[in-house]
Amino acid sequence: MGAIRPIREAGLARPQLALLPLDTILIGDCIAEMAKLPDKCIDMIFADPPYNLQLGGDLFRPDGSQVDAVDDAWDKFDSLAAYDRFTHRWLKEARRILKDDGSIWVIGSYHNIFRVGTALQDADFWILNDIVWRKSNPMPNFKGTRFTNAHETMIWASKGPKARYTFNYRAMKTLNDDVQMRSDWELPICSGAERLKDEDGHKTHPTQKPEALLYRVLLAASRPGDIVLDPFFGTGTTGAVARRLRRRWIGIDRETTYVDAARARIDATLPLDESAMLVVPERKGEKRVAFGLLVESGLIAPGCRLRDAKGRWHAEVMADGGLVCADGTAGSIHKLGATLQGAPSCNGWTFWHVEEAGKLLPIDALRQRHLAAAAAL
Repeated sequence: MGAIRPIREAGLARPQLALLPLDTILIGDCIAEMAKLPDKCIDMIFADPPYNLQLGGDLFRPDGSQVDAVDDAWDKFDSLAAYDRFTHRWLKEARRILKDDGSIWVIGSYHNIFRVGTALQDADFWILNDIVWRKSNPMPNFKGTRFTNAHETMIWASKGPKARYTFNYRAMKTLNDDVQMRSDWELPICSGAERLKDEDGHKTHPTQKPEALLYRVLLAASRPGDIVLDPFFGTGTTGAVARRLRRRWIGIDRETTYVDAARARIDATLPLDESAMLVVPERKGEKRVAFGLLVESGLIAPGCRLRDAKGRWHAEVMADGGLVCADGTAGSIHKLGATLQGAPSCNGWTFWHVEEAGKLLPIDALRQRHLAAAAAL
């Protein structure tokens, strides 16, 4: 069993459970198990609910081998109306246990995600983004009767239009080579050594999600120490990644085969070192730094030559932190960058670069070093 955390806020405790079962898999129906948790105790929810695939018979490859498709009882519902009732019930509990500044992620395919999206809005969640997970190695359409189904959709939502929620924007930008992260993510499906299999070589779970996908989700919308709940835990991808990123987690699943596999998998996962957990801080929480301060501190010396990323313009750093081009055009890092481009404005921190050890770095990297050094004092 995992650690437990006492609920100190007297108004939040429910009679059924006074302690949170952190880093633990709860075995049972997700709605019943969520009902035992206190109000507003979870920072983030990642949900991979049944897709209700409604498969019409077995599927075979051209060579005659059968595709290991989703045909388990937990994915079957008597009707779309029954699936909708189930969705509304688990989302009602999810909203109750989610903190006001928390967020929820739900993933699905074209079979269910549109119905889930409607249910989210019916439950008064506020949709922030729909994220397309574009599979770089999707399973082909063996019958040749439709397009290859090469993506799944995630809906990310907060508890309301004015809710404060965690979004580590700069960490996502850094993860994406300093380019703003888009809402289409190209990642491979779970395969190779990551894919859990039973003793006969069959998939332990038919829809196991890749750790890379959960890594990005948790890095984007949670912080170390946050409590992440997965009500459809399966083989524990959420728990494994949460442990790796030093988040606390709670999983729920009713299938003991999946629970056993998840426990073994998570026990074998090593958390990242504390030093590796540092990410680029959000600007709104940063102390303002003038470029001239970097010159004063010696991080950038007067006379140093800066250039833009494409090498179109060059400028020399002056003693006061201003820049000057060879033709005499001068200004601050922001004003000169805008003037050279004929643009109304320019972020000089990302526009200007300095060469260091044979590599071109945006001067913002030097600013981050200054901030890190100041924080260490």
